[in-house]
Amino acid sequence: MANDADEPAYASPPCFMHELDPAFQQPPPAPDPDVMRWRKGERERLIASRLEIGADERLAFANTIATRLDELIGAIDGRVVSLYWPFRGEPDLRGWMKALEARGGKCALPVVVAKAAPLVFRHWHSNSRLERGVWNIPFPADGEEILPDIVVAPVVGFDAGCWRLGYGGGYYDRTLAAMGRKPMVLGVGYSSQMIETIHPQPHDIAMDAVVTENGITSPR
Repeated sequence: MANDADEPAYASPPCFMHELDPAFQQPPPAPDPDVMRWRKGERERLIASRLEIGADERLAFANTIATRLDELIGAIDGRVVSLYWPFRGEPDLRGWMKALEARGGKCALPVVVAKAAPLVFRHWHSNSRLERGVWNIPFPADGEEILPDIVVAPVVGFDAGCWRLGYGGGYYDRTLAAMGRKPMVLGVGYSSQMIETIHPQPHDIAMDAVVTENGITSPR
Protein backbone atom coordinates (compact mmCIF):
# COMPACT_ATOMS: atom_id res chain seq x y z
CA MET A 1 0.00 0.00 0.00
CA ALA A 2 3.12 7.65 1.32
CA ASN A 3 4.58 10.55 -0.28
CA ASP A 4 6.67 11.44 -3.22
CA ALA A 5 8.56 13.29 -5.72
CA ASP A 6 8.87 16.58 -7.52
CA GLU A 7 6.34 17.99 -9.93
CA PRO A 8 7.01 20.86 -12.36
CA ALA A 9 5.93 24.21 -10.99
CA TYR A 10 3.01 25.94 -12.69
CA ALA A 11 0.48 28.64 -11.98
CA SER A 12 -3.19 27.74 -11.75
CA PRO A 13 -5.44 29.87 -13.97
CA PRO A 14 -8.31 31.67 -12.22
CA CYS A 15 -10.83 28.95 -13.16
CA PHE A 16 -8.89 26.56 -10.90
CA MET A 17 -9.05 28.87 -7.89
CA HIS A 18 -11.33 26.37 -6.12
CA GLU A 19 -8.30 24.05 -5.85
CA LEU A 20 -6.49 26.65 -3.74
CA ASP A 21 -9.15 28.38 -1.67
CA PRO A 22 -10.88 26.14 0.93
CA ALA A 23 -13.94 28.37 0.68
CA PHE A 24 -14.51 27.04 -2.82
CA GLN A 25 -13.75 23.40 -2.07
CA GLN A 26 -16.55 20.84 -1.90
CA PRO A 27 -16.33 17.77 0.37
CA PRO A 28 -15.81 14.51 -1.52
CA PRO A 29 -18.94 12.41 -2.09
CA ALA A 30 -19.66 10.02 0.76
CA PRO A 31 -19.30 6.29 -0.03
CA ASP A 32 -22.54 4.48 -0.78
CA PRO A 33 -23.54 2.71 2.49
CA ASP A 34 -25.15 -0.15 0.55
CA VAL A 35 -21.89 -0.74 -1.32
CA MET A 36 -19.94 -0.61 1.92
CA ARG A 37 -22.19 -3.29 3.46
CA TRP A 38 -21.89 -5.42 0.33
CA ARG A 39 -18.11 -5.07 0.34
CA LYS A 40 -17.92 -6.19 3.96
CA GLY A 41 -19.73 -9.42 3.19
CA GLU A 42 -17.80 -10.00 -0.04
CA ARG A 43 -14.52 -9.35 1.76
CA GLU A 44 -15.32 -12.01 4.37
CA ARG A 45 -16.32 -14.51 1.68
CA LEU A 46 -13.19 -13.97 -0.40
CA ILE A 47 -10.80 -14.18 2.55
CA ALA A 48 -12.43 -17.42 3.74
CA SER A 49 -12.13 -18.84 0.22
CA ARG A 50 -8.47 -17.82 0.00
CA LEU A 51 -7.65 -19.50 3.31
CA GLU A 52 -9.05 -22.76 1.98
CA ILE A 53 -6.29 -22.97 -0.65
CA GLY A 54 -3.69 -25.51 0.49
CA ALA A 55 -0.19 -24.37 1.48
CA ASP A 56 1.53 -26.24 -1.35
CA GLU A 57 -0.86 -24.81 -3.92
CA ARG A 58 -0.40 -21.28 -2.55
CA LEU A 59 3.38 -21.70 -2.82
CA ALA A 60 3.11 -22.84 -6.44
CA PHE A 61 0.79 -19.91 -7.21
CA ALA A 62 3.22 -17.47 -5.58
CA ASN A 63 6.13 -18.76 -7.67
CA THR A 64 4.10 -18.33 -10.86
CA ILE A 65 3.02 -14.83 -9.80
CA ALA A 66 6.68 -13.89 -9.16
CA THR A 67 7.63 -15.03 -12.66
CA ARG A 68 4.83 -12.96 -14.18
CA LEU A 69 5.88 -9.92 -12.15
CA ASP A 70 9.40 -10.23 -13.54
CA GLU A 71 7.97 -10.29 -17.07
CA LEU A 72 5.78 -7.25 -16.39
CA ILE A 73 8.35 -5.11 -14.58
CA GLY A 74 11.47 -5.92 -16.62
CA ALA A 75 14.89 -4.62 -15.54
CA ILE A 76 14.96 -3.98 -11.81
CA ASP A 77 18.46 -2.63 -11.11
CA GLY A 78 18.23 0.56 -9.07
CA ARG A 79 14.43 0.60 -8.88
CA VAL A 80 12.46 0.60 -5.61
CA VAL A 81 9.70 -1.97 -5.23
CA SER A 82 7.27 -1.87 -2.32
CA LEU A 83 5.87 -5.27 -1.39
CA TYR A 84 4.15 -6.60 1.73
CA TRP A 85 4.47 -9.22 4.45
CA PRO A 86 1.99 -12.05 3.66
CA PHE A 87 -1.16 -12.08 5.78
CA ARG A 88 -4.19 -14.38 5.87
CA GLY A 89 -3.32 -16.52 2.86
CA GLU A 90 -1.93 -13.79 0.58
CA PRO A 91 0.67 -14.86 -2.01
CA ASP A 92 4.01 -15.18 -0.21
CA LEU A 93 6.53 -13.20 -2.27
CA ARG A 94 9.29 -13.01 0.33
CA GLY A 95 11.54 -15.25 -1.78
CA TRP A 96 11.02 -12.88 -4.72
CA MET A 97 11.93 -9.94 -2.48
CA LYS A 98 15.31 -11.54 -1.80
CA ALA A 99 15.77 -12.23 -5.52
CA LEU A 100 15.06 -8.58 -6.34
CA GLU A 101 17.63 -7.48 -3.79
CA ALA A 102 20.22 -9.86 -5.26
CA ARG A 103 19.59 -8.43 -8.75
CA GLY A 104 20.19 -4.84 -7.67
CA GLY A 105 16.67 -3.78 -6.81
CA LYS A 106 15.68 -2.06 -3.59
CA CYS A 107 12.72 -3.34 -1.59
CA ALA A 108 10.41 -1.55 0.80
CA LEU A 109 7.57 -2.52 3.10
CA PRO A 110 4.55 -0.29 3.85
CA VAL A 111 4.07 0.88 7.42
CA VAL A 112 0.90 2.22 9.06
CA VAL A 113 1.94 5.30 11.04
CA ALA A 114 -1.51 6.54 12.07
CA LYS A 115 -5.14 5.64 11.55
CA ALA A 116 -6.60 7.21 8.39
CA ALA A 117 -3.16 8.51 7.35
CA PRO A 118 -1.14 7.58 4.26
CA LEU A 119 1.31 4.72 4.59
CA VAL A 120 5.04 5.29 4.58
CA PHE A 121 7.50 2.94 2.90
CA ARG A 122 10.61 1.72 4.71
CA HIS A 123 13.63 0.12 3.13
CA TRP A 124 13.78 -3.65 3.69
CA HIS A 125 16.77 -5.91 3.14
CA SER A 126 17.60 -9.49 4.07
CA ASN A 127 19.15 -8.49 7.41
CA SER A 128 16.53 -5.94 8.43
CA ARG A 129 15.50 -5.92 12.08
CA LEU A 130 11.75 -6.36 12.12
CA GLU A 131 9.15 -5.23 14.62
CA ARG A 132 5.43 -6.03 14.79
CA GLY A 133 3.01 -3.35 13.78
CA VAL A 134 -0.72 -3.11 13.02
CA TRP A 135 -2.37 -6.56 12.77
CA ASN A 136 0.92 -7.96 14.12
CA ILE A 137 2.51 -7.58 10.65
CA PRO A 138 6.32 -7.14 10.66
CA PHE A 139 7.96 -3.97 9.34
CA PRO A 140 11.61 -2.79 9.15
CA ALA A 141 12.30 -1.17 12.51
CA ASP A 142 15.32 0.84 11.36
CA GLY A 143 14.64 1.14 7.63
CA GLU A 144 14.89 4.57 6.03
CA GLU A 145 11.78 5.97 4.39
CA ILE A 146 11.99 5.61 0.62
CA LEU A 147 9.65 6.27 -2.29
CA PRO A 148 8.68 3.31 -4.48
CA ASP A 149 8.81 3.22 -8.26
CA ILE A 150 6.56 0.16 -8.17
CA VAL A 151 3.92 -0.75 -5.58
CA VAL A 152 2.92 -4.42 -5.40
CA ALA A 153 -0.27 -4.66 -3.34
CA PRO A 154 -2.20 -7.79 -2.33
CA VAL A 155 -5.89 -7.85 -3.20
CA VAL A 156 -8.84 -9.34 -1.37
CA GLY A 157 -10.80 -9.07 -4.62
CA PHE A 158 -10.52 -7.36 -7.98
CA ASP A 159 -12.46 -6.88 -11.19
CA ALA A 160 -11.72 -6.54 -14.91
CA GLY A 161 -11.17 -2.79 -14.50
CA CYS A 162 -8.33 -3.53 -12.04
CA TRP A 163 -10.25 -1.95 -9.18
CA ARG A 164 -9.01 -3.34 -5.88
CA LEU A 165 -11.08 -4.62 -2.98
CA GLY A 166 -8.85 -4.44 0.09
CA TYR A 167 -9.40 -4.84 3.81
CA GLY A 168 -11.53 -1.72 4.11
CA GLY A 169 -9.11 0.69 5.78
CA GLY A 170 -8.50 2.70 2.61
CA TYR A 171 -4.75 2.90 3.26
CA TYR A 172 -3.55 2.13 -0.26
CA ASP A 173 -5.99 4.51 -1.96
CA ARG A 174 -5.17 7.24 0.53
CA THR A 175 -1.44 6.68 0.03
CA LEU A 176 -1.58 6.71 -3.77
CA ALA A 177 -3.71 9.87 -3.73
CA ALA A 178 -1.07 11.61 -1.59
CA MET A 179 1.88 10.74 -3.82
CA GLY A 180 3.16 13.48 -6.10
CA ARG A 181 4.59 10.96 -8.56
CA LYS A 182 2.36 7.96 -9.19
CA PRO A 183 4.25 4.65 -9.16
CA MET A 184 3.36 1.62 -11.22
CA VAL A 185 0.70 -0.13 -9.11
CA LEU A 186 0.34 -3.89 -9.47
CA GLY A 187 -2.17 -5.99 -7.59
CA VAL A 188 -1.41 -9.62 -6.81
CA GLY A 189 -3.81 -12.37 -5.84
CA TYR A 190 -5.42 -15.58 -7.05
CA SER A 191 -7.67 -15.94 -10.06
CA SER A 192 -10.49 -17.11 -7.76
CA GLN A 193 -10.54 -13.59 -6.25
CA MET A 194 -11.76 -11.98 -9.47
CA ILE A 195 -15.36 -10.79 -9.23
CA GLU A 196 -17.69 -9.06 -11.66
CA THR A 197 -17.26 -5.62 -10.07
CA ILE A 198 -16.19 -4.13 -6.76
CA HIS A 199 -18.61 -1.22 -7.41
CA PRO A 200 -15.87 1.47 -7.48
CA GLN A 201 -16.44 4.51 -5.29
CA PRO A 202 -15.06 8.06 -5.69
CA HIS A 203 -12.12 7.39 -3.38
CA ASP A 204 -10.99 4.21 -5.19
CA ILE A 205 -7.90 4.24 -7.42
CA ALA A 206 -7.53 1.58 -10.11
CA MET A 207 -4.35 -0.49 -10.41
CA ASP A 208 -2.25 -0.68 -13.57
CA ALA A 209 -2.58 -4.46 -13.69
CA VAL A 210 -3.42 -7.47 -11.51
CA VAL A 211 -1.19 -10.54 -11.57
CA THR A 212 -2.51 -14.00 -10.65
CA GLU A 213 -1.38 -17.55 -11.23
CA ASN A 214 -3.49 -17.59 -14.40
CA GLY A 215 -2.21 -14.44 -16.06
CA ILE A 216 -2.13 -10.65 -16.08
CA THR A 217 -5.31 -8.55 -16.12
CA SER A 218 -5.05 -5.01 -17.47
CA PRO A 219 -7.89 -2.44 -17.29
CA ARG A 220 -10.33 -2.56 -20.17
